[in-house]
Amino acid sequence: MTEPNSKNLNKRETREITLDQNSPEILTNPIYTPAFLREQIGKLMRIEFLIGTNNLIDRIGILQDVGASYILLRSVENDSLVYCDIYSIKFITISTTGMYARNSYRYNYY
Repeated sequence: MTEPNSKNLNKRETREITLDQNSPEILTNPIYTPAFLREQIGKLMRIEFLIGTNNLIDRIGILQDVGASYILLRSVENDSLVYCDIYSIKFITISTTGMYARNSYRYNYY
């Protein structure tokens, strides 16, 4: 059994998606949730999800990426990435005043 390479454990994949006139409208027109959320990447937010018929749960973090059917949220608690189903989202509270600075895997809010 081989040991994982320690250099690969801390390596993060970065994606750069270029949107142009051939991109789907759901990702470019802010009347659609994914396109609107793409404009909010990098902001601190609280997202509430409907699980089942009457159970709301929330997650707080920095919006990292948005696809047609998902979002990636960087948790402020432990710096992990949370993959979230965009169709379960019911409410999003976007911070308009909080600035954050990353310091030793923790976020400081000003």
